[in-house]
Amino acid sequence: MEEQPVKPMYAPAPPPPAHYAPQQQVVSYGQQPQHPAPQQHMQYGVAPHGRPLGPVGKVRSTWAVLGLSLITFGIYALYYHFATHEEMKQHSGEGVGGAIGLVLYIFTLGLVTPFVLPNEVGNLYARQGRPRPVSATTGLWVLLGWIILVGPLVWLIKTNGALNAYWRSMGAR
Repeated sequence: MEEQPVKPMYAPAPPPPAHYAPQQQVVSYGQQPQHPAPQQHMQYGVAPHGRPLGPVGKVRSTWAVLGLSLITFGIYALYYHFATHEEMKQHSGEGVGGAIGLVLYIFTLGLVTPFVLPNEVGNLYARQGRPRPVSATTGLWVLLGWIILVGPLVWLIKTNGALNAYWRSMGAR
């Protein structure tokens, strides 16, 4: 009986086309290789270590947030919490995001959000190696000062002010 040659099940892959070949840079001894500069857009920030960030959020007047929240009986406050959480999530890629921020605000009757929002604002600063102007402990202004109504106002001024300062440092107007 004669043995038949074994046929491979798969044909070998053809070589990649020329346009897929990686470009190699010829560098003489003592020269540094040239790398293209990263693209920077006005609406996008760049972290100090070069990682591109998402779109920059909107600067909101603290007094407008307060006034609109009072005039609309808290409906604007719902929008404010959704929008700020969503902008921070899109910008940094981290955080709870708009939908979860809004759910936290509604289902905890606003008891958790005073801690979460300034914590995320502080994280924006920390990711860039900058000191945190606000943190989760800023939420104590709301809990401890609720009786005389000064605490929530101080919380809003500190938190929204820090967020506005961050957006301005990223190029927002």
